[in-house]
Amino acid sequence: MVLPGATLFPKTLMPLRIFEPRYRQMLSFCLEHHRMFCIALMKPGVEEARTADDFHHIAGLGLVRACVGQPDGTSNLVLLGLTRVQLTRFVQEKPFRIAEYQELKSESSDTIETEALSNKVLQLCTELREDGLNIPASIDEQLAKVSDPEMIADIVSHTFVRDAQRRQELLTRLRISDRLRSLIRHLNEERLVG
Repeated sequence: MVLPGATLFPKTLMPLRIFEPRYRQMLSFCLEHHRMFCIALMKPGVEEARTADDFHHIAGLGLVRACVGQPDGTSNLVLLGLTRVQLTRFVQEKPFRIAEYQELKSESSDTIETEALSNKVLQLCTELREDGLNIPASIDEQLAKVSDPEMIADIVSHTFVRDAQRRQELLTRLRISDRLRSLIRHLNEERLVG
């Protein structure tokens, strides 16, 4: 599914309303088979993804955790991010795209460095909240239970980074320390703009 402004990170939840006929068909196919599909971000300036060049090919693979069909044929669902993927080849274009993909594994870094960077990220989250950014209390509870720097980076990227292209850039960073450094830069920039 190609969307403007949407990026699916691992270990995050994304609510979606499915109403377009092609995506209704896609959802039906997914529910009948493996309950998974990818969310790819449309490139800037594109209004409709007509070709594969109109969207980013590093995407988030998600699992449909809950789905409620409506009488009008639309559906509300919650997608759980599982992993990053690189879309490698499209085997179907219509009525919805089906792609082959390669899973993109994160590259670990020095533990001391990533712990220090993730602590800085959490400090910036506190400062953004103090600056008035409205964040659900459940995110605070979730972050309080997480110590893994990779999970912290993905949850914070999903929740605190408002710009879609910045989120996409963070999705593409496979080395965890690089991801955390970029996230710190983006959070600082958002504080200045905010």
